[in-house]
Amino acid sequence: MSRICLGTSGWAYASWKPEFYPKKLAASKFLNFYATQLNCVEVNYTFRKRPAAKTLESWCAATPEGFSFAVKAHQRITHIKRLKDVAEDVSGFYESLEPLRAAGKLGPVLFQLPPFLKVDEERLRGFLECLPAEARAAIEFRNESWFRDGVFELMREHDVALCIAESDELQVPEEITASFAYFRFRKSEYSQIELGQIKGRLGKATEHGDVYAFLKHEETPEGALNARRLLEELEQPPVLRRAS
Repeated sequence: MSRICLGTSGWAYASWKPEFYPKKLAASKFLNFYATQLNCVEVNYTFRKRPAAKTLESWCAATPEGFSFAVKAHQRITHIKRLKDVAEDVSGFYESLEPLRAAGKLGPVLFQLPPFLKVDEERLRGFLECLPAEARAAIEFRNESWFRDGVFELMREHDVALCIAESDELQVPEEITASFAYFRFRKSEYSQIELGQIKGRLGKATEHGDVYAFLKHEETPEGALNARRLLEELEQPPVLRRAS
């Protein structure tokens, strides 16, 4: 049965008190509490720094079985080398995530490309061929030139998800290119009608497999609250009962 994994991009926000985090909750307990409300989180920390094994082990210890960490790939792969000649970098990055994989908590790795990088199917092909076949990966293209059939077919061949991202500036086509789906909802605000539409989109995407979806976090708790509401309405219970 397909599963919906829903959360936000990060959890360490004291400004989410008291609407999401209890007023007196210590920052060291934020992840523990977050994992009683939502079942997945997207980690941006790894974009600039490879995580220490001890850090990942502490995240695993703070979260229950069934919780997932989607991890943003290091900028050396996506922004510095721009997917070219990155086989060793990709291998080393996945090796650094071994504590999450061993604990069964590694979700997809998100490769977010810079907006200035335009379509290059041969570059993409070479990159896709160096991804480990057993691991889930998603690519977020932020230049419209990538949205073409040749790119989508390459991704389908390698079971790599097109990150269906939306912001105030860009809307990615809703193409499912893998045995799972990956969404990023980044508009500055969402109405109740739009949240209802998101609920329908996520439900429909489960026809293809598991679904990972992340709402914009920022400094207000709105994204976390909306994610929690959507998870409840989609009848996807959190991996633990809500803390009292």
